[in-house]
Amino acid sequence: MSKITKIEAQKRTKDRVNIYIDEAYAFSVSAELVYREGLRKDLVINEEKLKEVVKEDNIIKCKNTALRIVERSYKTEKEIKEKLFEKGYEKDEIDKTLEFLSEYKFINDEAYTKMYVKDRSKTQGRGRIKYALMKKGVDQEDIESALETIDKDEEKEAALELARKRYLAISKRESDKYKIWNKLCRFLVGRGYDYSLVKEVVKEVVNVEELE
Repeated sequence: MSKITKIEAQKRTKDRVNIYIDEAYAFSVSAELVYREGLRKDLVINEEKLKEVVKEDNIIKCKNTALRIVERSYKTEKEIKEKLFEKGYEKDEIDKTLEFLSEYKFINDEAYTKMYVKDRSKTQGRGRIKYALMKKGVDQEDIESALETIDKDEEKEAALELARKRYLAISKRESDKYKIWNKLCRFLVGRGYDYSLVKEVVKEVVNVEELE
């Protein structure tokens, strides 16, 4: 058994305190946790309880770290998990944190996917969007469902706008229509557009009659 001999507020971090056991510094914890666990000077505490307090404090720190991550930009569950692992948190601490984030709607992969598709479809094709979302760990069903919301006419118009801008840039240094055609096709395919749509778009941008 050990005795808490001193509880001291940190000077730089006001919401954390230093715990001294048997006159020696032992660890620091959240001030909230001190109140919640009833920690106080002269409290006799066993080793198991000390470990529980430290573990609970790590979970609090993990949650706060996760909240700072999502505050900067919306992330998928997989992205948050990877960042927390990088910062050294244990699996059980991360799992509890993800449960907390999900419960309070700080993460919602389905909503994120819909928002991502709506934004990226202005400049990217379905293939590139799908690949990016798969890398982010989004469920395949959520990806397919979100991709179905893309309006085909708007998708074509977005591809046309990209192709026209690219055509102006290419045609300044390239006069061969065949080469322009191929470069435009490669560019749009690289953007994730289906090849059938790419051919349709490029035909409208490049003078096809000169190629026939």
